[in-house]
Amino acid sequence: MRLIPMMLLLSSAMLAQSADRVDPKADTQTTKAGKDAARRLEEAATVFQEIMATPDKGIPGDLLARAQCAVIVPGLKKGAFIVGAKYGRGFLTCREGQGWSAPGAIRVEGGSFGFQIGGSETDVVMLVMNQGGENKLLSSQFTLGGEGEVAAGPVGRSASAETDAKLNAEILSWSRSRGVFGGVALTGATLRQDLDTNQDLYGKRIENRELVKGNVTPPAAATQLLSELNQYASPGSSSADRDDRGRK
Repeated sequence: MRLIPMMLLLSSAMLAQSADRVDPKADTQTTKAGKDAARRLEEAATVFQEIMATPDKGIPGDLLARAQCAVIVPGLKKGAFIVGAKYGRGFLTCREGQGWSAPGAIRVEGGSFGFQIGGSETDVVMLVMNQGGENKLLSSQFTLGGEGEVAAGPVGRSASAETDAKLNAEILSWSRSRGVFGGVALTGATLRQDLDTNQDLYGKRIENRELVKGNVTPPAAATQLLSELNQYASPGSSSADRDDRGRK
């Protein structure tokens, strides 16, 4: 009779171990959470492509060529710029050799966006311009304008006419709402890595620093975003070439 309780206990332990294991062959993007994460990643690519399609009013190409990392947050919550409850989910990627790293998920919470615009959604783009800014971005969380210096990004074909103070900022930021695109001083907002979304995309809770610094294969949903960044933010791509692509 003692054998039956022992067998039941052993069976329960085996089931618990099985539940803890993650099948490395499982397609994480077939789950609802995985599909939602993939959709947000594709939305980030669309936001960047639409902004760069209008070079006269977009992010200057010379800044893109110098940037260490890019952060794109598509569609912050409705009314966030009015009621002060800012919240958004987006992605970061940093330069890796001649290309860009597998993207890591982030959350943006709180802070002031410099000017207030209503609208159903607001897109935010940030460029990290130096190694110090990248190190802060890849920490578990940091506050813009606190530990990291942030300034409103210039708009247009070239940043050459901008002041040295703005160009020396660690992070430059822009916002688009109701079709209006411009630089904003996104100060006081907290950026934290989103490990839940990383798990949805990669099948495990992987740190953003590991995604950027390690040899991690990007998910299929990141193809468009990385392609757009390689197209518009390549150091070897001339401003004229970027402008021509934006007109097509």
